[in-house]
Amino acid sequence: MRVLALLDGTLVDPEAPLLRADDLAVTRGDGVFETILVVDRAPRELGPHLDRMEQSASMLSLPLPERAGWERAVRAVIDAWPWDTEREMALKLVCSRGVDGGDGTPSAFAMGMQVGEKARRLRAEGVDAITLDRGFAPDLRQRAPWLLLSAKTLSYAVNMAAMREAEARGADEVLFTATDGSVLEGPTSTVVLARGRTLVTTPPSSGILRGTTQGALFRAAEAAGWTTETRLFPVDELFEADGVWLASSVRLITQVRTVDGKPVAVDPDLHAELLGRYESNY
Repeated sequence: MRVLALLDGTLVDPEAPLLRADDLAVTRGDGVFETILVVDRAPRELGPHLDRMEQSASMLSLPLPERAGWERAVRAVIDAWPWDTEREMALKLVCSRGVDGGDGTPSAFAMGMQVGEKARRLRAEGVDAITLDRGFAPDLRQRAPWLLLSAKTLSYAVNMAAMREAEARGADEVLFTATDGSVLEGPTSTVVLARGRTLVTTPPSSGILRGTTQGALFRAAEAAGWTTETRLFPVDELFEADGVWLASSVRLITQVRTVDGKPVAVDPDLHAELLGRYESNY
């Protein structure tokens, strides 16, 4: 199931060609994107997703179309989605730099897709993760802004290669680490751990993507009296925590069961509480 819309609100055939062969999304991965969960017609964290998209585009010096256009496209896809049979949708917003050698007009669209069975299964069952070295220090973002760390770009080949490596090792997910051994993020998720009534995540200044779902979880947890921290932490701290989760738009708050084959704490009641806190936003 696919629903595709342009930024003027026009619906187009998702089976028909949309981009030219010389579009820079195709030839160079030169663009940005966001994926938003929509439940019962309500997009979750749409504002923060659009804010992050604007930040990513700014880092690429990419002229992003105005926000009103994205909001029109989002509404067009939502209005056309078969909510009677599909109560969830993964909504992807994509913008490239446009045609190579063209006039600079970006290519942009919004596409709604079904949430896959694998994502639903991992939500319910949790994941086994491995650590993989991402190959950069946690202060590299400040020293080398041209590497676009913390930007959500279309260049996701490394992230997907990491996921294939996890699958080859019999795992479901990856936790990237920095050269100093600190935990960064997952290829498509933010790492969160709990210690007592404190939630901890890695700072975006270390070169990771700012988490929209993690932000929603922290917002709700703080309202319920939890403490939240944003700081660097080593892999060893995962095994000392009361629980470890991966936060992502489509898979929500997914519990980690093992890291590199070793068990981490799994508390069903704590997991249910955090998932409930997250859902209380909506």
